[in-house]
Amino acid sequence: MTENRKKIGKVYLIGAGPGDPDLITVKGKKLLGRAEVVIYDYLASSKLLKYVPVGAKRIYAGKRGGVKHTHTQDEINAMLIDHALAGATVVRLKGGDPFIFGRGGEELEELIEAGVPFEVVPGVTSATAAATYAGVPITHRAYTSSVAFVTGHEDPSRADSRIAWDKLATGVGTLVFYMGIKNLENICDNLIKNGRDPATPVVVVRWASTPKQKSVSAPLKDIAAVVRRHGLRPPALVVVGDVVKLRDNINWYEKRPLFGRRVLVTRTREQASSLVELLRDQGADCLEGSTISLVAPENWDSLDRAIDGISDFDWLVFTSINAITFFFRRLAERNLDARHLAGAKIAVVGTATAEELRRHGINADLIPDEFTGDGLATALLKNDLKGKKILLPRAEKAREILPERLVGAGAGVDVVPVYRNVRPDSYDKVRDALQAGEIDMVTFTSSSTVKNFVAMLGGDKKYDIADLIKDVRVACIGPITSRTARELGLKVEVEPDEYTIPAMVAAIVDFYGKEVTRVLGEVTAR
Repeated sequence: MTENRKKIGKVYLIGAGPGDPDLITVKGKKLLGRAEVVIYDYLASSKLLKYVPVGAKRIYAGKRGGVKHTHTQDEINAMLIDHALAGATVVRLKGGDPFIFGRGGEELEELIEAGVPFEVVPGVTSATAAATYAGVPITHRAYTSSVAFVTGHEDPSRADSRIAWDKLATGVGTLVFYMGIKNLENICDNLIKNGRDPATPVVVVRWASTPKQKSVSAPLKDIAAVVRRHGLRPPALVVVGDVVKLRDNINWYEKRPLFGRRVLVTRTREQASSLVELLRDQGADCLEGSTISLVAPENWDSLDRAIDGISDFDWLVFTSINAITFFFRRLAERNLDARHLAGAKIAVVGTATAEELRRHGINADLIPDEFTGDGLATALLKNDLKGKKILLPRAEKAREILPERLVGAGAGVDVVPVYRNVRPDSYDKVRDALQAGEIDMVTFTSSSTVKNFVAMLGGDKKYDIADLIKDVRVACIGPITSRTARELGLKVEVEPDEYTIPAMVAAIVDFYGKEVTRVLGEVTAR
């Protein structure tokens, strides 16, 4: 009788890139989706964990200079081996590239000795990312054709340095030092002593490729003092070389219109991604603080009756993306699809809602010029609605103007709840950020987001809210949301002419552009 062999898992050593979660490789993202255990580092963006299956085990193994490590390297090696030998698919997620000052080779040596299968997926290394996001091409035909990556923090157990300073100082055009902040003064001294021109330009970049990026430039002889004055701390990289001169013209990332601004997004978690993505594209750092969670109604009885009698309706009207999402979700649960809606005309409140409808294979018959409930009512009333039957799937609690105007025109309107808005349990993270003065602007995309924001932060204590947001700008997607915000004591400073997410982001960019112009004008006037 043969003995059953236990299945051995596999370890995937994946480079997470420099910080921006979008910079992970396609293969790395795909493998995260298959992980059963993920062991991730301090420099690997936690946002990448959204690609990991819900049931997977997540283990933080971050190591930071000057801070007690969560796990020692030996413990990390043991965890990789133990989980793989237990049959799991293990992802070891490391910042940057695992083979460039990432100790990836050391971890693989342990896996080989233990007989554990593995695969390595390279990542965008921090050196090239830091230079690129600081506007520095690390090679350039007019300046240099050589570059070296150097550790600024050698093995502390070694008594002597393995860096050949006499050759490095003048033998390579561009030098990039990893983990060099703590030893920056020593690095500069060694380079100058061994022949590097003290006037060589240097840039130090912290948290490269993220909204927290900060960089400073100075000549080699002065950079250590400049870094101290600006309070730059790890993680940061140091780029030394004449190519840094190009930064004045090529510094694209830090010149984006919303760079350095932190924006609070109050949309539901399901909807936040589109707004967050557009804001980040303009350079903003977004804090997602949903004021609404969407849940199904307590029962589907009224919607099911409407679906069963869908042929009786002349119009099907959607006032939000959420209504479409929950309506079609229920349709699918009943093994039905868009074909079941044949016969009824469909109206939507705006272009974003129309786009969501198209994802279900249907083109809207009516889109109003003004993307509000009032605008939708006005557009519908251009049709003869007397005696017509209209189905309005929407939130359990919503404004009554639309159904009231349709009923007033002689239509029969069935208002059917397809989802409920409920408040999340905690808003402590947002409160802490506001109290620390870390929020520049808060965005509202519906009256519900405003009401819940105020209730969750202070309830009836309006003085508390006023104090929390006294220096925070307020942006609203449209006039109805703005009216609610003003009624609750908020000062609205941004409202787009078109009531869409892209238009809202464009209005925010325009607002800050005008603010910069105004400030510069005041400085000039002085």
